[in-house]
Amino acid sequence: MTGEPDGRDGGPPGEESSGLADASLTTGALARRLGVAATTLRTWERRYGIGPRSREEGRHRRWRPADVARIEHMCRLTAQGVAPGEAARLALAGSPPSTTDPVTVRQSLGQGAAPGEYGELPLGQVWPESRGLGRAAVRLDAGAVQARLRAAVDTYGVVVAWEQIIAPTLHAVGRKWATSSECYVDVEHLLSWHVSTTLRSAVRAPEHEPLLPPVLLACMPEEQHCLAIEALWAALVERGLPTRIFGAGVPVEALESAVRRIGPCAVVLWSQTRQTADLSVVRALLSLEWGVRGARSHPLVLLAGPGWRSAVHEQGAGRLTGLASGLAVLESLFRAVTQSSAAPPGPLPADE
Repeated sequence: MTGEPDGRDGGPPGEESSGLADASLTTGALARRLGVAATTLRTWERRYGIGPRSREEGRHRRWRPADVARIEHMCRLTAQGVAPGEAARLALAGSPPSTTDPVTVRQSLGQGAAPGEYGELPLGQVWPESRGLGRAAVRLDAGAVQARLRAAVDTYGVVVAWEQIIAPTLHAVGRKWATSSECYVDVEHLLSWHVSTTLRSAVRAPEHEPLLPPVLLACMPEEQHCLAIEALWAALVERGLPTRIFGAGVPVEALESAVRRIGPCAVVLWSQTRQTADLSVVRALLSLEWGVRGARSHPLVLLAGPGWRSAVHEQGAGRLTGLASGLAVLESLFRAVTQSSAAPPGPLPADE
């Protein structure tokens, strides 16, 4: 019918009537939105034919909502390991989601987003899953980040997923943040939130734990970084081993109270930075004891995290230096407790 939109300008039918025909992005703006270089978008358009469907005479090409939906579809596929050529073919053949809703249009165009240059993360030699996770995080694609994380844990288990996929991506985001002012704060926060959510939801504590004293996991009183100790918790739960986690910033009085109440086989203290690695807290825990007179028990304290690297070695405290090796130390501890039906009398060898 004359005068009605037919979609031949690259926008979906009904776009004119919705009043959103002028909503569009330049190639540079879209590149920042997706976290890729503008030259990459132009290369994809030249090689695979995926680009803006229309261009007004004498003006730069503009990406309308339907164009943005197609290129985002392609980016999600490449994040999953699909080759760019195949991803472009699938994106062009698929039906992009409706973009006539004003909220959807604003989200797809990134309106209101803070300006900044977002590029490839400096990942180096990593697994493809880590690279895909990094790309999804830079795009702030929460759905893809969550799917990548859950697939990694379900496929490889907590330890391998953390050491080979999650930790390298987190470190890369941290390095980018350190060299890009505040540009990557949003990326780091989104990724961290989904990592924590995945670790908590991917494993389930058994209804009935073994009749063994648990491992207590806690951050130092001034420490707010707790993702690594959450990964240790998830790995212990995955193996059916009893554990209690107290998270970030645990006051020393609360730790002392928990140790006396539970009588753990070990206390793992996480410190991310040198400023939070307080040896007075370690000494306070090592001085605790419980049990009947003549058979007193003391906690085994294990120090984990980079904050302890420069700390003076404290007599009676051990070190954990990685998730896989630290988990092996704790599994050995549980075997010793099972065999003796009591906590071991002294600390295990340090995990060096």
